[in-house]
Amino acid sequence: MDASKNVTAEWAKRPERSNMFMLRLMTWISLRLGRPAGRVVLHLIAIYFLLLAPASRAGSRQYLHRVLGRPVRWTDIYRHFFWFASTIHDRVYLLNQRFDLFDITVHGKEEIDRVIARGEGVFLVGAHMGSFEVARALGRSRTNMKVAMVMYEENARKISDMLSAINPQATQDVISLGHVDSMLKINEALQDGAMVGMLADRTLADDSTVPVKLLGAEARLPTGPFRMAAIMRRPVLFMVGLYMGGNRYEIHFEKLADFSQLASGQRQQEVRRAVARYAELLERHCRLAPYNWFNFFNFWPEPASDSSATPDTLKTREDQQ
Repeated sequence: MDASKNVTAEWAKRPERSNMFMLRLMTWISLRLGRPAGRVVLHLIAIYFLLLAPASRAGSRQYLHRVLGRPVRWTDIYRHFFWFASTIHDRVYLLNQRFDLFDITVHGKEEIDRVIARGEGVFLVGAHMGSFEVARALGRSRTNMKVAMVMYEENARKISDMLSAINPQATQDVISLGHVDSMLKINEALQDGAMVGMLADRTLADDSTVPVKLLGAEARLPTGPFRMAAIMRRPVLFMVGLYMGGNRYEIHFEKLADFSQLASGQRQQEVRRAVARYAELLERHCRLAPYNWFNFFNFWPEPASDSSATPDTLKTREDQQ
């Protein structure tokens, strides 16, 4: 068994930069002065991260170097941060049901329609890429489509705080992992025909992982989300809501795995196959919309033999290439 335990989850150690007062102020400005006025502030946010967040800047540079296949310019990193800020900003409108402000194209709609017609619960597996909120907005705009989000407890708390700051009346199902009744709540949502969303591109210290090839290098992805789907014998769809600039989004749904007919003794093999398929879909959509990847940390650690490699040295090395 070559799954391993991830010793350190760098993303989980990052200090929380969000500020509820600023978020509420941003929400007030955006809803009263309009989206164009609110977007002016996004440039200041992007500049802030570009100048004052060296670890995030190094993570952006590392990823962009891989996906663009050329030396990374400061303008590339700035655009990366700006697109991230744009998706966060658009949550203000999506959570307040201002869907009229956006041009949203759905690819793979037949997959969702098939699931809804059958009334069966499925897992939606995404990533810290683009906007998962735009897909949940799609669910709220269709009365027969229910979407619940599963996340680690600390993230669930942060999301709840964010929702309260943006729109206290916003109703959204968030199931927190780590509680005695977590699996029961997930199963109840599935039995009710809901789409249970999970992000499968980050690990915690106690997550089992498997190595995959992603953008030309080895990365380790968690097996937990797929093990959960296998245990509950549910189909899995890949979902990503790509921000395409301006007010345009593209939502993609694709088949990822189907554990509903899983034979005895095949769970480990099928879970590994699902993780590999997930990595393929991630890479495809990274290349389709490269500035949508929002893992601003050292996602591809250097080999163990090169212990001198750190996020701070990545910039120097890539500049020399």
